[in-house]
Amino acid sequence: MSYTGKCACGKVTLAISGEPLATRQCWCRQCQYVSGGGPVHNATFHTADVHIEGEMGTRQYVADSGNTITHWFCAACAVPIYAQASIRPQFRVVRFGVLDQPHGLKPAMAIWTEAAPDWAVIDPALERHARQPPIPVTPAK
Repeated sequence: MSYTGKCACGKVTLAISGEPLATRQCWCRQCQYVSGGGPVHNATFHTADVHIEGEMGTRQYVADSGNTITHWFCAACAVPIYAQASIRPQFRVVRFGVLDQPHGLKPAMAIWTEAAPDWAVIDPALERHARQPPIPVTPAK
């Protein structure tokens, strides 16, 4: 299957040629900042499968996991596009919100649940990880 997407202003576009390796709801504090208080919803794809056009800005920080995370966003409208961990350059973690509907993706797990606020509602059917889950084991592209 393939996916397409864009930011709110349409200046950044995506074309993804592969299936996600993981779909997650992330409750880490950095993701709460990005989302305005809740979790972010992401799909992890092989970097080689994700093709992006348009001008983007970046922001880097050292996550609680100890990895340097780079967030990429549209330089014009500031919509988050994807994140990438320094330890996993082979993956791009794309935000559900930039994917064209209907994409059919939903989170399979909730991560960094120990950082979720006490009012958070996390689907009990989701696999849960208090912190960072194991790296997906997939064949290299």
